[in-house]
Amino acid sequence: MKRNEKFVITINREVGSGGRTVGRILAEKLGVKYCDKAVIEGLTHKFGLSPERIEEIKAQKKSWWNDINNYYQTLVNSTSLPMDAEVRLDNATMFETEKRILQELATQSSCVVAGRTGFIVFREWPNHLNVFIQASMEHRIKRIMNRKNVTMEQARDIIAKMDATREAYIKKYEDTTRYDTRNYQLVISMDDLTENDAAEIIIDYVNRTSK
Repeated sequence: MKRNEKFVITINREVGSGGRTVGRILAEKLGVKYCDKAVIEGLTHKFGLSPERIEEIKAQKKSWWNDINNYYQTLVNSTSLPMDAEVRLDNATMFETEKRILQELATQSSCVVAGRTGFIVFREWPNHLNVFIQASMEHRIKRIMNRKNVTMEQARDIIAKMDATREAYIKKYEDTTRYDTRNYQLVISMDDLTENDAAEIIIDYVNRTSK
């Protein structure tokens, strides 16, 4: 990946691994945009986005992406997402909407994308790095217990349900699994690392491989 050109770093992660936090820290350290499920859903609701609506807005003479860029800061700095438009999309339409929004983000500027099938969306992107963040079940359970204030059994159930849901979502659109390490250039285990450590490892990898 070339750091001196527009780039995309995708962070796929196991629930409870801390991967989402790693993505936020990484984006801050690199000084680039950060995008995850909350940002995508916020943009979709605010602008009533669907694949067709995206094309309609882009066809307008004014720069539609300036409006989205301006709203972006509201989303990343907000603990609760402001919703204006009402939009209901089926899974297939939502997948295509997410894909178009993410690719438009990446066309405009460098960014870090957490989750949202980023490793699939940017698989053929010219300047990208796909990262997978994982951790042992013990590490994941402890983190979920602390974050959500739940019991060990409840944490285990949350992990099992989320793992199954995310895997099913991937398999619905691609003949692969998110656990296949061939989908990534870098795989990090969080058991003995802080989120900041992981972000620094990614930056070191980028610096070492950048040409």
